[in-house]
This record gives sequence, structure tokens and C-alpha cells, in this order.
Amino acid sequence: MNEEPPEHFRAYQHVWVFVEVERGQVHPVSWELMGAGRRLADKLGVLLAGVVIGAPDGGTSEAVAEAFCYGADRVYLCEDPILAHYRNEPYTTALKNIVNSFKPEILLLGATNLGRDLAGSVATTLLTGLTADCTELDVNADGSLGATRPTFGGSLLCTIYTLNSRPQMATVRPRVMPMPARVERPLGPVTPCRLLMDEKDIVTKVLSFVADREASMANLAYADIVVAGGLGLQSAGNVQLVRNLALSLGAEFGGSRPLVQKGWIDSDRQIGQTGKTIRPKLYIAAGISGAIQHRVGVEGADLIVAINTDPNAPIFDFAHLGVVADAIQLLPALTETFRRRLSPHS
Repeated sequence: MNEEPPEHFRAYQHVWVFVEVERGQVHPVSWELMGAGRRLADKLGVLLAGVVIGAPDGGTSEAVAEAFCYGADRVYLCEDPILAHYRNEPYTTALKNIVNSFKPEILLLGATNLGRDLAGSVATTLLTGLTADCTELDVNADGSLGATRPTFGGSLLCTIYTLNSRPQMATVRPRVMPMPARVERPLGPVTPCRLLMDEKDIVTKVLSFVADREASMANLAYADIVVAGGLGLQSAGNVQLVRNLALSLGAEFGGSRPLVQKGWIDSDRQIGQTGKTIRPKLYIAAGISGAIQHRVGVEGADLIVAINTDPNAPIFDFAHLGVVADAIQLLPALTETFRRRLSPHS
């Protein structure tokens, strides 16, 4: 890691964050990454830039303004009616052209459905490296990005460096990085970029848009309180104990991967490396052993309360409060207590 970087690397400077705009809304992971990008840029002594891609009046103007409020020094903006809906081909072309023109040394994207699809194709097109689903980001003095992610089925954490190509690319899952404070700031420099692509050149066409079931899906990633269960619940019926406690607290509920594999909960409620990453104010884990796959998804919580019959369970190594007890017996008692305490008639 101490070798002199190749001469052509000197043309690549600054840290960029792709600001994900979809259906007029910016995904919050973009601002989480802006906070992480600010830290990296300051450490390297370079600028932080946001990249906004979309259709005119499709939320791009607001995204540009907000990017400066979350710390960007500059924004690259590519607007075209073709970009009204996300399609891999035009978005890849747009981002690839901007990168080739202005040469960032680091490019960060959210590990959302859109971000994962876009990052993979852009990295492939640019013939550069991509580290996916990172949990930590840091830089060395030589400008090398150290991107840390779980590996070997989540049993280890490894730090990956892109040594032979630029830009260095990484995706980070929502809620892994803390949300930075928003500070009201005026617009800074905005560099307009052209798509240079015609609709007739794009194979995929958007014929109609049907909204997904977002309204009924779990909002675990941004919940203030989450209650989750693991195999210690012993049966599918006992998942209701987790639901009841969550209901009494006005919380979201979820579970570990084994519960999804057994069909006890839906996949959109899975918490951990291959599920949702959460940063609640309070996380109650009932009957969850706390393997590293689960730990990487919850360790950003302000307060972790673990309930497990095994006093040597790994979850007690990182929980703030631990209760050695049978969750099946303790959860109903907690639910009743919270109902009495939180009832407006109590």
C-alpha cells in the first residue's frame, strides 16, 4: 500500500456521491453518503461533489439544492426527458460520460435496488473495481479507498482496495452511515452535463408504471423503535409475541434470517447483512444469537436490548443491555407493562 500511485491516477481527483432521485424523491441514503463523502474528502483535502441525474422538473432542482445543504462543494447535473424513469442504459451512459469528463477518484452510490444495478454496470463500463454493500469507508494517505464489507458468508469483515484502476467505487447500504446534519446553504457551482443519447437508441421502454406495495411494506430502516425475534421464539406462532410488543411501543417488527428461511416472517422484515440495516433509537432482540451477519445490520442502534437464554450468546458482546431469560415468557410481560404505562387512560 506504500507504492507510488501510477502517474495517470493524478488526473483523478475529488470524492463524488451519486444522488439517487426516483419518482421525484431523493433516497435518504444519498445524504448519508454525503456525510461519509464529506469525511473522506476532508481527509484527502479535496472537494466533495454530488451527481444528480434525472428529467427536468423531476425532482432534480430540489436534489441539487439539498446536496449543498448536506455538504457538497459542487454538483454535476444531467437532465434529459429520457431520464424521467430509471433505465440502466441511459443512466449508465450519463454517469459514465460525467466520470470520463471530470474524473473523480472516489465514487459512492447507495446499495439500493437502483444503486446496485447502476453501480455494477458503470464499474464494468469504466473497467474499474467496485466494492458492494460496504459497512465502513476510509482512505489512506496515498488516496486509496479502504472499503470494508462482510465476506465468507458474513463470518469475517474484509477491507478491499482498488489498486490498479480509477475511480474507486463502492456502494453502501441505507442506514449504515449516520445521517449528517442538514445546514441551510446557498447554491454552489452546478456543472450541466449532456446525455448525448436519443430515445431510439434505448432498447428498454417504459410503457406504464405500477406502484409497488410500499405502503404495506416494513419501514424498518427508518423506524425509531424495532423489535425483532430469532430462533429462540421456537415456533411461527410465537412471532406474534414480537408483533404484540412492537404494537404496544408503536414500533416496527422484524426478525433474523433463519425466520425468513423458515417462512415465519416476510423477507422485507429481515434484519442483518442480507436484509435491512437499521439505526433505531431502541432495538429489542428477542431470542437472536447475534452472529456477525445480524450484528452488521443493527450495531448502529442507539440502544440494543438483548433477550436470550444463553448467557454466552454473541449478541451480549455488543448489546447495551442484556437479559438472560426466555423471550417466550418475558415478551408478554413486557408487552403488558408497556401497554399499562403507555395507555392514555393509565
